[in-house]
Amino acid sequence: MTDPLAPLHAFASLLTPEGRALLEEVRGTAPADELAVATRLRREHPAGLVSAALGQARLRQRAAAKFGAADAERMFFTPNGVEQSTRASVAAYRAARLRELGVSCLADLCCGIGGDAIALARAGIRVLAVDRDPVTAAAARANAAALGLDALIEVREADVTEVDTSSYDAVFVDPARRGGGRGGGRATGGRIFDPEAYSPPLSWAVAAALRAPHAALKVAPGIPHEAVAPQAEAEWISDGGDVKEAVLWFGTEPGTVRATLLPGPHSLRGRGLPDPPVRPVGRYLYEPDGAVIRSHLVAEVAEELDGGLVDETIAYVTADELRPTPYATAYEITGRLPFNVKKLKALLREHEIGTLTVKKRGSAVEPEELRRKVLPKPHGRGTMTVFLTRVAGAPTMLLGHPAPAA
Repeated sequence: MTDPLAPLHAFASLLTPEGRALLEEVRGTAPADELAVATRLRREHPAGLVSAALGQARLRQRAAAKFGAADAERMFFTPNGVEQSTRASVAAYRAARLRELGVSCLADLCCGIGGDAIALARAGIRVLAVDRDPVTAAAARANAAALGLDALIEVREADVTEVDTSSYDAVFVDPARRGGGRGGGRATGGRIFDPEAYSPPLSWAVAAALRAPHAALKVAPGIPHEAVAPQAEAEWISDGGDVKEAVLWFGTEPGTVRATLLPGPHSLRGRGLPDPPVRPVGRYLYEPDGAVIRSHLVAEVAEELDGGLVDETIAYVTADELRPTPYATAYEITGRLPFNVKKLKALLREHEIGTLTVKKRGSAVEPEELRRKVLPKPHGRGTMTVFLTRVAGAPTMLLGHPAPAA
């Protein structure tokens, strides 16, 4: 019979002097070397401890992209914790906003391995970090100690729906968005897209938020706008061009919609503009950041650029002038063709294109598939970007290259 406490015991073994010494010894072990390292170490250490140490080393290597190598090498992770944790730069931005709101103590509900609690504590906020899963809570506690933040972070193993948050300035809720989870803890399995299927459900998180002076609820960036509570400000956040999350803020500006881009931050606030007009393709094409698109603020960017859309259903902005903006990437358009693979292949050969970037919006064609067809054996020193899209309803290929900085 499987011991339900075995995962907790395995994790606890890593916190012993022997476990910590092993973690130091296996740091940076390459996947190809794991078998040889495990065989050698099992001669002197329990097999279970060696496996746990090597597993933790792998998780730390994966976590470096989110937390930075310096922190990741000292922290403790679970597989779900690495997958679901907030990127450190995003957590730091959110913590700074909460601090600016005057928050000094906060309840972090569904805290996971403590990534957000760490950012909050580093911003000077005292944190109650709660998670129902024993191993996850143990990891959060170990991380607070490892980073010297345990004086500001109290970790509690509990169901978040049973925690009294009335004495805190704010609550932060990060519901699990994967199937198979337990209420008030982290989930595993496939992603969940229905906010009411979160664990705990979004409706519970909103109710908890409304009981606090301030609150931030982390939700999936694909949340339907109609699912946003009217009392909330909705913010979509991207980091380095990748959309990471949406945050519903309470106690700020109800009904406000904004897109925030990191690093920066650069924050674009919605002004309720109507959809931009469709206009002929100009000299420049602007590809809005994903956070701008998710937040439905393409019209605000188009107005800033004095531009319009290439098609009423496509989030590409076109304009005649090159203007600097952090909210979109500019390309200079040098050609336009109806969608035709043979003509594109001939054009690439004529211009000696060896490097082809394919982007698409509103096209069923897969970029990699098209690249294989039109450039099976790359040669030549030329570069080109091809946009597979629709222009005024017609399947079109727009040809160009990144515009110089304005």
